[in-house]
Amino acid sequence: MVDAPDDVLMAGLAAGDDDAARQFVRRFSSRSIGLAYQFVGDRAAAEDIAQEAMLRAWRHAATFDARRGSLTTWILAIVRNLSIDALRMRRPVPFDPAMLPIARLAEPSAAADVVHEGQDDASHVRAALAQVPIEQRRALVLAYAGMSGVEIAAMEQIPLGTAKTRIRTGLRRLREAYVDDTEVAGG
Repeated sequence: MVDAPDDVLMAGLAAGDDDAARQFVRRFSSRSIGLAYQFVGDRAAAEDIAQEAMLRAWRHAATFDARRGSLTTWILAIVRNLSIDALRMRRPVPFDPAMLPIARLAEPSAAADVVHEGQDDASHVRAALAQVPIEQRRALVLAYAGMSGVEIAAMEQIPLGTAKTRIRTGLRRLREAYVDDTEVAGG
């Protein structure tokens, strides 16, 4: 099995051949660990991801179709997907976005509180953000805090499409207000 072609190796793996399984792991584990490490940056996590990829490949060996791509591509796609899943699961300690200093800009009274504090960029952004409607402002602040559209929709109790529209429209309005503010201040 050492020099067996990929399709023979996969047939052996699907049939439960121990030699095929050992050769499969030898052939693909180091590349799998390397790719996972590029994503997660942690050797132990990369090894766990590679191990899970080997298990999934073993469980689904019968579904491998060489006409759709090489075995290397197939196994590395599994590693890539598992790595992305691992990164998604890595959330820092949960926090309340309302506790961020920028969150005060999402409050309804923020528009009245924002005063030009000089001509620096931060004051222009604050002034421009104050011109964005409150629903869009909240969505922008939550997105800036790292929340996904799904999380914003859940927090605001609105459909996902509405959350995405608020973010997109809010960004457009923020950009327009920022450009207008900087043109007035600059000249």
